[in-house]
Amino acid sequence: MTDTTIRRHTSEREEARERDEGESEALVCPECGGNLASDAEHGETVCEECGLVVEEDEIDPGPEWRAFDASEKDEKSRVGAPTTNMMHDKGLSTNIGWQDKDAYGNSLSSRQREKMQRLRTWNERFRTRDSKERNLKQALGEIDRMASALGLPENVRETASVIYRRALDEDLLPGRSIEGVATSALYAAARQAGTPRSLDEIAAVSRVDKDEIARTYRYVVRELSLEIQPADPESYVPRFVSDLDLPDEVERRARQLLNTAKEQGVHSGKSPVGLAAAAVYAASLLANEKVTQSEVSEVANISEVTIRNRYHELLEAEEEFTAP
Repeated sequence: MTDTTIRRHTSEREEARERDEGESEALVCPECGGNLASDAEHGETVCEECGLVVEEDEIDPGPEWRAFDASEKDEKSRVGAPTTNMMHDKGLSTNIGWQDKDAYGNSLSSRQREKMQRLRTWNERFRTRDSKERNLKQALGEIDRMASALGLPENVRETASVIYRRALDEDLLPGRSIEGVATSALYAAARQAGTPRSLDEIAAVSRVDKDEIARTYRYVVRELSLEIQPADPESYVPRFVSDLDLPDEVERRARQLLNTAKEQGVHSGKSPVGLAAAAVYAASLLANEKVTQSEVSEVANISEVTIRNRYHELLEAEEEFTAP
């Protein structure tokens, strides 16, 4: 055996001995020599004898979820948030937060703040590298803004984002505004999900006028072959009753009036919003609840004249249905 080989083996043995000694020292308290215990909840390593905190702010390498069997563990083996169509990059890129603070909540220095601002700027440029991505980012931002203003749930926003992506992929945007197609996608998604909003309500939060929304909506539905059923007046009733702070009895009576109107054919050709508003007004009177036509008009965003006309038609249909 050569001298080089002997020296190499000697150095390897010394390194192994030092490593073992370091590991043994890491398992005992440096103050009293007691055993150390790991506190996963607080991220600390503590001496069981004297309570000395040897290490703190430890990194937890485990997942953020729990699994109770092998199959569930395999299904949840992932990292990061799930992908979503509500973001132009489906949530797969990095996003730098706007808070100028470090991981411990301490404020950054002025030089570090300038550096982070430059990083945010370049990050945004890389996230939207072409005109299609910029278009998609603007449209999805509009959809999220309008859905928040209208109180629409997340599934409607997701559906609207998918409809807009399809319109963009099938080249339906030339000659039409981004806001118009985004509003039409949200209007269609709300009707598909059974949580419709009237065209007036949609137009109130949109940046385009009512006529353009209706025109673009018909075009998008036709070109994408979307299957959208006519809006049911009953789907508006719970929201109107809730906004007017009326009891459940009013909602039940309003649904009965609308069902009778459908059986009598009164609903054909009528605005579902007007029928729903008139049914809520009539039901509140039948339940001895004090509600004025102006209050219902304000909540439903429809004229008092329409409410009065539909109100008389609903009561006439109810009388004909109950007449012997």
